[in-house]
Amino acid sequence: MTAAATRLAFDAALAGIPSRLLCSDGTEVLLDVSRWTDAAGGEDDWLLDRCSGPTVDLGCGPGRLVAALAQRGVPVLGVDQSGVAATHCRRRRVSMIRQDLFAPLPTEGDWGHVLLADGNIGIGGEPDRLLERASRLLAPGGTVLVEADPRPELVWTGTVQVCTGPAVGEPLPWAVVGIEELTRMAASVGLATTARYTGHRSFVELTRS
Repeated sequence: MTAAATRLAFDAALAGIPSRLLCSDGTEVLLDVSRWTDAAGGEDDWLLDRCSGPTVDLGCGPGRLVAALAQRGVPVLGVDQSGVAATHCRRRRVSMIRQDLFAPLPTEGDWGHVLLADGNIGIGGEPDRLLERASRLLAPGGTVLVEADPRPELVWTGTVQVCTGPAVGEPLPWAVVGIEELTRMAASVGLATTARYTGHRSFVELTRS
């Protein structure tokens, strides 16, 4: 299953319709669709404050982080395959391209920061591959800012189905990773952990050497 197919499966959630993930291990996760569609704020600021130069938001969804960075005067580009995401970004008048995040992107190797927020480290079910992809987008000294699972030692891979009301989507490869496991994965692709945050949500800053 491609990253593009994964993003399309989330269209209803990106439109703000209450949705949940049904995981292949039987657990269910309620998606925070209101946070995705609202303006950035709260713990988002930890991510935003660390974006001082050109930033690309992979899986930008409705574009709240892209809009917040643009308001701060930070050059920023959102990337998402979803047409619903594109519609939201147009309404917010922010720069966004409909593209698979593993396909060629503008100015690869020159970005100052890559954002992987809202569980996007799970896209494709191969977090190590996604970290390597993010690292290739960066200029030397650039950072990948990742939202991790609050359970620091967790690493889970499997499939998920997006459920909206009675509708159940097709199984998609997915992953969930805590900060400790994320740090170990990052080191294997040349990214050093330079900052962490743990609150209601958890974030990690990974710097390309």
